[in-house]
Amino acid sequence: MNRAIVIGGGMAGCEAAQIIASYGIDVDLYEQKPVQFSPAHKKEGLAELVCSNSLKASRLASASGLLKEEMRLLGSLLVPCAEETAVAAGGALAVDRDLFSARVTKAITENPRIRLHREEVTTLDFDVPAVVATGPLTSDKMAAAIRALTGEESLSFFDAAAPIVSADSIDRDIVFAASRYGRGEDDYLNCPMNKEEYEAFYDALIHAEGAPRHDVDDDLKKLRVYEGCMPIEIMARRGDDTIRFGPLKPVGLRDPRTGHRPWAVVQLRKENAAGTMYNLVGFQTNLKWGEQKRVFSMIPGLQNAEFVRYGVMHRNTFLNSPQLLGRDFHLLKNENLYFAGQMTGVEGYMESAMSGLVAGHALARKMLGLPAIELPHDTMTGALCDHVCDRSVPDFQPMGSNMGILPPTPTRIRDKKERYQQVAERAMASLKAELVRVGVYAE
Repeated sequence: MNRAIVIGGGMAGCEAAQIIASYGIDVDLYEQKPVQFSPAHKKEGLAELVCSNSLKASRLASASGLLKEEMRLLGSLLVPCAEETAVAAGGALAVDRDLFSARVTKAITENPRIRLHREEVTTLDFDVPAVVATGPLTSDKMAAAIRALTGEESLSFFDAAAPIVSADSIDRDIVFAASRYGRGEDDYLNCPMNKEEYEAFYDALIHAEGAPRHDVDDDLKKLRVYEGCMPIEIMARRGDDTIRFGPLKPVGLRDPRTGHRPWAVVQLRKENAAGTMYNLVGFQTNLKWGEQKRVFSMIPGLQNAEFVRYGVMHRNTFLNSPQLLGRDFHLLKNENLYFAGQMTGVEGYMESAMSGLVAGHALARKMLGLPAIELPHDTMTGALCDHVCDRSVPDFQPMGSNMGILPPTPTRIRDKKERYQQVAERAMASLKAELVRVGVYAE
């Protein structure tokens, strides 16, 4: 009987398990929760979202939107689950975390070919093909097993989560609902700042006291902070206007009280479908909880905010993938062992899920003697796979989906929207053609 193992019940592990099972292969999926929780995970459900509830843009002519559509073609479980549990977020796909996790958990546990084991795995000595998707918070024992097998030290970076406030504690006389440039249905709440308010907030932010990180002292000295989840206080220390041109950018917004664009804007996004909680967009932080309350309450409209959850920071690890992995995420030293998720050097929830899909397809097709899927280089999925195995990069760092990693169109198109649309349509056509070739997709 064909059988495979998947280690880790996060985004990547769930995608890998369900796609392998779709080939008629029995899967043993191992998830260490609730036997053991990582420093960031708190709930028992699969596919738990920690850093944010946003899965980024939905429109095809965007890097994140294109990736989701490619994943849909590849048979993604998580894309439809996200759409079924979505909360309003303008042009982005954001989800109710609890409903999303519950939906994924239900799909996995009801799959007759997937057997879920709630236990920690500490070895890579498997007698069947396996996908390791233990995430950026891989346990110490599993990390040691990976280092023993690969002979390579894992790199590390830091990840941070944003605080969440209760909706009824937000001052609606100050905060206004709107999406930038009128996109969406006014899904964001906006906290406008004038120049004086911004300068006072900025000064308090850069001088606020951070929380101790005892488990990462050595790496903290190197300050290897991952750009995709940069703590707001560290970003602010790069310059007076860094955050005003980043998460606090006011472009595309007008304060209805003044009719003018604010000097800076803090945006709030729904945290759940009911709209009872909002997270501070781009405000991942490692400030002490008391400092978060003091500093973030200086934001206009949040002076009386009730913080449902404060921001936290934790250590993440990822592999030196170009030296270790093939383009389909298999370990070069062992063709029956695959890795997936953020530990491979892809950044973002959906990017992690994508790697699980790719690894799952590759493992299953190899087991069954089917032709491999050769992901086109002009697809977002293929380009991210290229990044993971690119040995020409001297200092490998995680990469998320972005249009810059795709090859340019034969003819230069000045209009960015039109150019991105053409790039996206080209990618979809290329992927469909490849999937038709290997019998995964039928026109």
